[in-house]
Amino acid sequence: MSQHQRYSRVDQQKSAGATYTPPSFAGFVANQMIRIASLPARGAIRILDPAVGDGALLDALIHCLPIAVRKRVEVLGYDTDPGAIAVASRRLRRDFPELEIRLEEKDFLDHVLNLQGGSDLFPAGEAQVPFDLVIANPPYVRTQVMGARQAQQLAQSFGLTGRVDLYYPFLLGISKVLAEDGIAGVITSNRFMTTKSGQTVRRELLSRFKLVHAWDLGDTKLFDAAVLPSVLLARGIAEPREPQSDRIMFSSIYETREPAQAHASDALAALAVDDDTVVAIPDGRHFRVRHGDLDNGGDTDGIWRIATHTSDRWLATVEAHTWAAFRRIGKIRVGVKSTADKVFIRNDWDSLPDGRPELLRPLITRHCARRFKADVPSKASKVKEILYPHEVIGGVRSAVDLGLYPKAARYLEQHREVLEARNYVIAAGRRWYELWVPQNPAAWSSPKLVFPDISEKPVFWMDTDGGVVNGECYWLQCEKEGEDDLLWLALAVANSTFIEAFYDHRFNNKLYAGRRRFITQYVEQFPLPDPAGKEARAIVELARAIHATLPSPEADRLAGDLDAYVWQAFGLTVEEIPG
Repeated sequence: MSQHQRYSRVDQQKSAGATYTPPSFAGFVANQMIRIASLPARGAIRILDPAVGDGALLDALIHCLPIAVRKRVEVLGYDTDPGAIAVASRRLRRDFPELEIRLEEKDFLDHVLNLQGGSDLFPAGEAQVPFDLVIANPPYVRTQVMGARQAQQLAQSFGLTGRVDLYYPFLLGISKVLAEDGIAGVITSNRFMTTKSGQTVRRELLSRFKLVHAWDLGDTKLFDAAVLPSVLLARGIAEPREPQSDRIMFSSIYETREPAQAHASDALAALAVDDDTVVAIPDGRHFRVRHGDLDNGGDTDGIWRIATHTSDRWLATVEAHTWAAFRRIGKIRVGVKSTADKVFIRNDWDSLPDGRPELLRPLITRHCARRFKADVPSKASKVKEILYPHEVIGGVRSAVDLGLYPKAARYLEQHREVLEARNYVIAAGRRWYELWVPQNPAAWSSPKLVFPDISEKPVFWMDTDGGVVNGECYWLQCEKEGEDDLLWLALAVANSTFIEAFYDHRFNNKLYAGRRRFITQYVEQFPLPDPAGKEARAIVELARAIHATLPSPEADRLAGDLDAYVWQAFGLTVEEIPG
């Protein structure tokens, strides 16, 4: 695969304008860089954009430079899209005809991978000359697009593990070409701050740069990319070191429905307000702006969150009243994955010519989502069952003997070609009619907490009907006998306004329109109060009563009482919700 091909999807997005940086956003990054930069007093001032796109970032950065020093500027820009190079060249020649600007169709990552072995990215004698300013909005695409070989090389070069986004090596590669005390300003997705896959790059960033400020720009929709953006402002250091532990400023901005306390011309201008201010912008949106310090809990791999005096005091109170975390109850698992849903999952089993096959079980999907107790989907097409060909024999999960289930056997045989095409199932030594991820068949009959992975507010419910959880939801079950009350306690905590506040101040991983991600690495850290306490005992009783009476006005009334009890159990009142 050629270097141009490996970026082809990214280039298609850029040529369509999907990931180009708007001038206002480019200006924000450039201004922040120049504000803290210590430019060389004499000689060339070297500037690099390793993924130049249409040139907006370079244009903004040069405009921000004092006119007196522009004549000493040397500008280098690289991109794998010749169309982008042509656009950027015209733009920069028009705005700065007197400057030395070189834009080339080259691959920055090839240079990074080959720094020790030589590279043709830079002319002879120039490859190791560092840059005083590096500004970038690198591609966000996962390394799978580039092919296994490149992905393995990049991962090995930087010690990256798990799923790797292309901007990870771009970020770390910049550290290899940035001058000591030089300044980098990089627009990235904010995913790396809070995901498990980002833990390696978080650690490496703290080791390879002196980070100055991080901005989580949340759901501001600053440009038409399918990511939530962030900006990193960093100084170059001579050599990698122990991860940085001194202060790093952190700001965040997320949409809210709360009343505005100030007004700004746009979302970027809103960042100038004081901490914990709700700002209105002309299009009608309101944003809460936070300013504090970057906190990773003292763990170099830990997720990044904003720490303020208010939120730290609040979390300390919660910690003092926490008995254990949800992980104490059991392991959180994702639902089943068939990799052939059209065969295994249907809503019309009764209409089959041979009648309903054996082995059918009710399927729990996101369409059943309702707090405390599953809802019946309003559309009959969403009420589905799954043909579940697994059982437990002697404590071991195994595929059922189809000879004992003639209708199911005939049905599956009709779809054998499709099912056998799942080569990975066969290669794993499995039977052709198995689900790819069936989970533990013995577990379905026991009570379990179920929740979708994405929702604006937490939606957790208790299943006591033996349903099979689909792969779009997660589930939690007690691992120890006689601890079902812990599951009901968790149900109440998970559905409370308290947990919304806890999530936002402990993780704050929001998507567009304020939706939160309820994934294992977050939910397993949700706190539980002491189950022996009087509040906890009342919480369990109320949770069971709500489950038994839903849907009804009585259940709604009880839910309000329950919410107040949860706050009290953690030493707080409902009014003590930090912003």
